Amino acid sequence: MKKLILLSTLTSSLLFGAAEVLPVEKRSFTQSQYMPDISLILDASFVNRNKTDTEVSHLEIPGIAHGLIGSHAHGEHAHATYNANNGFNINYAELVMSSSVDPYFTMDGVFHFSEHGVAIEEAYFTTTSLPQGLRLRAGKFNSNFGRINEQHHHYWDFGEMPLVYDAFLGMHGINEIGVQLQYLAPFSEYLMLGVEVLQGENAQTFGIGAIGDNEDPLIDAADAPGLFVGYIKTAYDIGDTTIMPGISYARGSSRIDHSEDEENPHAFSGMTSLYGADLTVKHYYDSYSFLSWQSEWMMRKMDGRTYAIGTDKSAQTQKNQSGFYSQLVYGMNKNWRMGARYDLIYQNDVEKNSVTVDLPNDFNRYSAMIEYHPSEFSRFRLQYNNNNALYNEEGEQQHVNTLMLQANISIGAHGAHAF
Repeated sequence: MKKLILLSTLTSSLLFGAAEVLPVEKRSFTQSQYMPDISLILDASFVNRNKTDTEVSHLEIPGIAHGLIGSHAHGEHAHATYNANNGFNINYAELVMSSSVDPYFTMDGVFHFSEHGVAIEEAYFTTTSLPQGLRLRAGKFNSNFGRINEQHHHYWDFGEMPLVYDAFLGMHGINEIGVQLQYLAPFSEYLMLGVEVLQGENAQTFGIGAIGDNEDPLIDAADAPGLFVGYIKTAYDIGDTTIMPGISYARGSSRIDHSEDEENPHAFSGMTSLYGADLTVKHYYDSYSFLSWQSEWMMRKMDGRTYAIGTDKSAQTQKNQSGFYSQLVYGMNKNWRMGARYDLIYQNDVEKNSVTVDLPNDFNRYSAMIEYHPSEFSRFRLQYNNNNALYNEEGEQQHVNTLMLQANISIGAHGAHAF
């Protein structure tokens, strides 16, 4: 045996050089050992709605959000939601790069290409060797608030964000520049605690930028960083069933600029708290067949002041708004899945100068889908939505019915998604 070891050592030295047989801790590090995984994902859809593109672009959830469907212009910048237009849509081409940097860090980058431009969706580094179950991430990333927020669009079970997410946080959720620290407890069951300090530039709920003229703004900028997030997540198995509950909390400055609204230009300045609770239960019948139930509840509390643009009027404003979604997805086999989702925003309490504003408070949407996966690199989804959450500028409820065929195709090496 000693002769074999000596022969192996001599052969390695002759073929690869003596450095190859040095102990690991004495070998030099070469980053060329870590070639990044690169993938490209294309998401496209064909949409047929019972409303024109112009009609849906002017619809809103009163007192909560507007611009949830369609293309919109904000100053010199154009913006479109996913599946924005009737007919064909290229939602995005997503370029993903990820790799180990060295023995201490990994790095990931996600870049979105669309007809409206190029955006850095995520770009962050993550530690791999901190002690005591700690992990640090810094850069731009999707927050771990809730269940679906950290997931990319191509991983969602439906073609758009749940209604409560879209209304409170927009189609990208909490996607911010900042730092994240997570702690994995040394228990037999999974328990993770996390905190995040973020810049706070979510246009739907949070924000730090000044509003108005740069030299004499109507609303001054808030201090940065302006958003703080915390959460607790756990998971445990009962036989072939995995149960994953979680609670989340976010609080930050709000600077919401609706100064370009045609009917009612206004702006809001204040502080906002966002509460979340999520539960996912997933049962596997075999390697490919499963039944998954996923739900999330969110409550938004806003306290600040609303300013009527172009006038001297303002009002002390409080908003208490809540909603949830609940979805059921059945994986029949390796290739076919089907599911249904119910969205509801059931609370919409708004007070201005201590006077209750008369607003509707029952916003719902029903969705059903069926998917075909020819392979793990391609997916085709047929989805139907019945959306009763939107109102026109005259305050009349609209019923938006949508039939959508979505294609999601990927090439290259793409890292695994969270369970």
